Amino acid sequence: MNPQPIFVVDAFTDRPFAGNPAAVCVLDAFWDDDRLAVVAREMNLSETAFVVRRPDGDYDLRWFTPGVEVDLCGHATLATAHVLGRPQVRFHTRSGVLTARVGDDGWIHLDFPALPPTPADDVDTATLAGVIGVEAVAVWRSRFDLLIEVAHARVVRTLRPQIEGLVAFGARGYIVTAAGDRPGIDIVSRFFAPAVGVPEDPVTGSAHCALAPFWAGRFGRAELVAEQASPRGGLLRLRLDGDRVILSGQAVTTWQGELLV
Repeated sequence: MNPQPIFVVDAFTDRPFAGNPAAVCVLDAFWDDDRLAVVAREMNLSETAFVVRRPDGDYDLRWFTPGVEVDLCGHATLATAHVLGRPQVRFHTRSGVLTARVGDDGWIHLDFPALPPTPADDVDTATLAGVIGVEAVAVWRSRFDLLIEVAHARVVRTLRPQIEGLVAFGARGYIVTAAGDRPGIDIVSRFFAPAVGVPEDPVTGSAHCALAPFWAGRFGRAELVAEQASPRGGLLRLRLDGDRVILSGQAVTTWQGELLV
């Protein structure tokens, strides 16, 4: 087999070893699913992206955690756009066509579907609070995740949930969020997804497809700045545009090499 280029990119950050690292593997054609899965396990990052150029100049893009293939991933899409280095690119994915555009300031702008959450009336909030470790102001459900609003950003920053206990609630992941507590930061969040092999994701673009419409309604404005307050941390600019969310971030390549086998 010919060597295939592979990169690790820190996404939603302007400095190395922060943000969310994603592996990006540029292929001539997709391998079989088992091979894609085993490479993602070998990389052992929250996401590995596999990208193939189409005859029309667009790209096919797939995302794998160490455990499963997922339907939507923001940081690995940002990382892939950064690796490809084109001013604008269209990705064909399990969530439809997604676009990435590089702005004049070097930020990459992703056009993603909005995933507005609705009240999760079926969730036992008392049990969930015991697992999360803090009382929820309200619990909401988006297409993939549960969104848990808490009273203050310091609660988000210091949270220590019972990670394995979250699996019982049946969501892909759990977004814990509050209004921002620092100048220039509108909202704060963290994201936990043990069901797909990611105990805590450092920065989660797809979670902000739910956070953007949720908080835009609260603040009464479409543009927000979001901090994901994981230990690595990350910064996103959000703009709600009808049924789409523009997720903007920066990225840094930390290493590149070749898959030899």
